[in-house]
Amino acid sequence: MAAVVDFLDLRAAAPFVVAALAFYFLVEQLSYHRKKGPLPGPPLVVPFVGSVAHMIRDPTGFWDAQAARARKSGAGLAADFLIGRFVVFIRDSELSHRVFANVRPDAFHLIGHPFGKKLFGDHNLIYMFGEDHKDLRRRIAPNFTPRALSTYAAIQQRVILSHLRRWLDRSAANGGKAEPIRVPCRDMNLETSQTVFAGPYLTKEAREKFERDYNFFNVGLMALPVDLPGFAFRSARLGVARLVRTLGECARASKARMRAGGEPECLVDFWMQETVREIDEAKAAGKPPPAHTDDEELGGFLFDFLFAAQDASTSSLCWAVSALDSHPDVLAGVRAEVASLWSPESGEPITAEKIAEMKYTQAVAREVVRHRPPATLVPHIAGEEFQLTEWYTIPKGTIVFPSARREDVVYKRNFLAFGAGPHQCVGQRYALNHLVLFMALFVSVVDFRRDRTEGCDEPVYMPTIVPRDSCTVYLKQRCAKFPSF
Repeated sequence: MAAVVDFLDLRAAAPFVVAALAFYFLVEQLSYHRKKGPLPGPPLVVPFVGSVAHMIRDPTGFWDAQAARARKSGAGLAADFLIGRFVVFIRDSELSHRVFANVRPDAFHLIGHPFGKKLFGDHNLIYMFGEDHKDLRRRIAPNFTPRALSTYAAIQQRVILSHLRRWLDRSAANGGKAEPIRVPCRDMNLETSQTVFAGPYLTKEAREKFERDYNFFNVGLMALPVDLPGFAFRSARLGVARLVRTLGECARASKARMRAGGEPECLVDFWMQETVREIDEAKAAGKPPPAHTDDEELGGFLFDFLFAAQDASTSSLCWAVSALDSHPDVLAGVRAEVASLWSPESGEPITAEKIAEMKYTQAVAREVVRHRPPATLVPHIAGEEFQLTEWYTIPKGTIVFPSARREDVVYKRNFLAFGAGPHQCVGQRYALNHLVLFMALFVSVVDFRRDRTEGCDEPVYMPTIVPRDSCTVYLKQRCAKFPSF
């Protein structure tokens, strides 16, 4: 009898539930169209989830569709709806510059990822504004002086060559079969970042845990933002917390060594050398420590650097190999320039002065990054309404995606791979040096050929863009004597 009553209650409630859902659907469509205004976009959106299924299933196709809408409309803009949020895609470079130049509390907030604060934590360089942000960038400046970059270059070359040696040995053991290099590039970059940023302060055990946690982070970046046990997003968030603590311990150890008069050997040393001086001066004056000098907060900033360097460089190295294979004349030019300045048989690393002389190779590196920027989109959120054009105002709360990718435009102002405005990448010289060094060493010690198949160079998100086939290549040693220094 009770079951019958419950069934009748459900039947009686059904019309109200249907009416409520229909009302919700109508309100959401009206809200979407009010915000969309004249922008091109889907005429109807799926309640709450919007186009997220398409974005997760085929991210390349999804963003290409946004770019196509923006281009065909002539507006340079397109609208869509993702997990309850209205989004605007910007293809026009001048409009992207407007967003980058207006990162401030009453305009746009750089978020890096639609759920970045939950994933990265609040203590993150990309979420800072104004004088506080300027002061932190001033403190970071010693990390990228010519002296510091020269120190990093020697480390980068040692790590790159040790991995190239492994690639060649593995290729020989496999009978010269073609192998994808995306994962080997990622492993090489992770070791490079760990060694350049944290140097002697990461033990072998810590590096192994670091690699595991960073893999959790990478997987979580591309997963649905479900912060529950067993889901990739939760594993990523917890992994980031562990990584930040580990890097904070490195900052503390570096402070002690710099305070004792040690010479800088890695990025955190260059940073802490000035930091301990400011801390000690404040203590002597009876003042509290300067802002942003706490160990764990510094660990968060170091994680920002590692995240920026790791997957972005993996993407650039893969596209560089693909581009050099596709353009034999460019490959010959890079080889000729490098050979005029350095030889694998010299027994010496490439010096900072010689890197500076590699003008052609540097130009190739910049073109690789322009044509295939690792992060094609840089998400921001509109903290307030913002009039982007004479005819369109971005509503408050909108997630805005300025695009850094304009394959059809080559002028300098459209070079947005490292962003623009107050949040332009502070480590871009380091990143370009890394790409230049990799290309110089790779073309000098390796003969290579792409295993080209249909669609192999279509970009896929991993989470930065890489060739669909993970850049599969044939490798063999080119030089008579492999470099060792």
